[in-house]
Amino acid sequence: TVFMLPGPLEEGMMVKVIGSPRLHQTFGFSITVKSITPVGEGSIKKAAELLQAKLTAEGLFATERKRSFPYPPSRIGLVTSGESAAYKDFLKILSSRWGGIEIVHADVQVQGESAVQQIVSALNELNTTRELDVIVVTRGGGSADDLHAFSSEQVVRAIAASRIPTLVAIGHEVDTSLSELAAD
Repeated sequence: TVFMLPGPLEEGMMVKVIGSPRLHQTFGFSITVKSITPVGEGSIKKAAELLQAKLTAEGLFATERKRSFPYPPSRIGLVTSGESAAYKDFLKILSSRWGGIEIVHADVQVQGESAVQQIVSALNELNTTRELDVIVVTRGGGSADDLHAFSSEQVVRAIAASRIPTLVAIGHEVDTSLSELAAD
């Protein structure tokens, strides 16, 4: 099904396909595809480029969409893994700069197969159930494969749709995710 694709695909890209095989007496062998994920540095980069072009054309990265937030904020929604160095660093730096800021933490996986859905669900929940000044989505560095969830179409669209201004800090300075382009 086209809507389940991780983004635009192009001939020659390497992908990991998970599915269920089926053998039918009349129609022969078929596979019901459950997920498709680009693999390998080149395929991940190409998929991100194709998706970036598509979302740019839709205006998701447009400067005029960017919103400001109170500085310093009094209540922050934080989407990251509670086990990560990024989580500990964020809390440490925040408390050293400003005291008394309330953090509402949404503990999610930041890589792997369930990361995309967990991040999207956390963003949706924070947008519907909390009064927050800003949402921050963060994780440390890693390979393109490790950071892939933050360039997935589902996560980018959830960030762009957030009614609460959203900041994204993913990876190192040299790493750029599509989520960062969609964030405020």
